[in-house]
Amino acid sequence: MPIYAYRCAECGHDHEALQKFSDAPLTDCPACGEPALQKQVTAAGFRLKGTGWYVTDFRDGGKPAAQSAGSSAESAESAKPSTATESAAPAKPATP
Repeated sequence: MPIYAYRCAECGHDHEALQKFSDAPLTDCPACGEPALQKQVTAAGFRLKGTGWYVTDFRDGGKPAAQSAGSSAESAESAKPSTATESAAPAKPATP
């Protein structure tokens, strides 16, 4: 069940209530008794866990950003073919 936050428009009292989705919103302020409670917009209080969610899909295993960036640059550099060996290869003669 979610926790809803309310604020009284008359006295400014803040109130939180644990309610079902199907429950009607509260209207009476517990502090002053006036029917002036307004539901507040609050952040969601849950976290999506498990595979298939953005939070877990793109983690780098807890490595610092500088270390992982350096290692990816090194691996990209080692994957490049050498240009000296490409230019040293003899060209094939053209066939008429």
